[in-house]
Amino acid sequence: MDTIALTADHRIEPTSSGIAGRTAPLAATLPLRTDGRALPNILVISPSGEVYNHDCIRWYSDFANSIEHYHNIGDAFVFDSSLKLLQFGRFDVCDIQTVKLGDIERYNAEYDYVFLRGSNYIHAEMDWENAEAVLPKLKIPILAFGVGAQAPAKGKLELSQRGKHIWQLIGDHSTTLGVRGAYTAEVLWEIGVRNVRIVGCPTAFRNNNPELRIDLPPLDTVRQVGFTVRREVSKTYSPDIAKYLTRHRDIIKAMAKRFDVTLMMQGEVEEKKLIAGNEQQKREGWEALKSNAWCAEWFFDRELDELYANKLFYSDVVADYETLVRQKDLVLGYRLHGNLMALANAVPSIYFVYDSRTAEFCETFAIPSYDVYSGKELVLEEYWDQSRFERFNRAYYTRYRDMRDFLNENGIANRMQPATKFIRTP
Repeated sequence: MDTIALTADHRIEPTSSGIAGRTAPLAATLPLRTDGRALPNILVISPSGEVYNHDCIRWYSDFANSIEHYHNIGDAFVFDSSLKLLQFGRFDVCDIQTVKLGDIERYNAEYDYVFLRGSNYIHAEMDWENAEAVLPKLKIPILAFGVGAQAPAKGKLELSQRGKHIWQLIGDHSTTLGVRGAYTAEVLWEIGVRNVRIVGCPTAFRNNNPELRIDLPPLDTVRQVGFTVRREVSKTYSPDIAKYLTRHRDIIKAMAKRFDVTLMMQGEVEEKKLIAGNEQQKREGWEALKSNAWCAEWFFDRELDELYANKLFYSDVVADYETLVRQKDLVLGYRLHGNLMALANAVPSIYFVYDSRTAEFCETFAIPSYDVYSGKELVLEEYWDQSRFERFNRAYYTRYRDMRDFLNENGIANRMQPATKFIRTP
């Protein structure tokens, strides 16, 4: 089991809501764009982690405290990946929680644009804090960078009037909004925000490779497998908790019998305690897991207990996940961004679809996927078919160019490489 304790240098301070924050100036800046012009200074709404080495993200440095706090390191994957696509000089946070006198004037005078980190913002319960007071006063563009909508398990998504107004404000400050997929584009269209472009997620493109593709090795050569675990589940978004968890458990066990499996966690408190806690914290972690009625009945058993004791991975550093997936022959499971980190590094991945978010993602990128609520068992051999991954390869080819066009049409200096040009030979 593994985790990383961190040391601070430049920090974005966390807040209870996860939207606001602040950062010190970056230690390293890039003075010029590749075309020789000065680099833009940029702002972010809703950061997720602290910045180091200009475009790298790790969670906030006090891990002894964060072990008691849930945070989804997948949000940091998106933040890290966003910075890796952009060319920028100075970087700071656009604080929409506690706006101080002079902040908005400073934003308009010193920065070229603000981007909203890609996440699941379009839902009925979203708290936008003081965004309605801040956004209308901004004179700089707002870049919605791979945002998504979340449908409830039952019924239609209904946004509040305030939520609708926020998205209309963002639309008014953008040439186009970059959205996760067709469902999100439809939700925004219905509230009158129609300048949208489907781009997927920055994590897919983090290595700036327009020709990335997945080529399957023979299945009998696969040894090292990562399984992205998401035991936490809600009735709000899952129509069948029992099937969600029992399928989760049974597939983990089946993979562990065939391969050397690593269970990849993304910030759950109990698992962090098992990985990096002291003896008391480890006991607390097990007690909390076993006292959860759903997990006790549908998830944990003797075999899974053993895997939890020996095969868990978690880190507060995004780069550690990238290093891990590059060592795997296959990554599969329930975590959207954990799986996408693998695909971004040309490692095959199979998504487990359990809500509108994962379904939309698989549609956008044509990712091979397994419906956890279906009556069919997962048969890995049925997915180990190059034609399935050629669909992903074609979709990635298109979406990479969509993302690059999106940044260019919004006037955003970026590091996304152009497609290979045909050069006529003599």
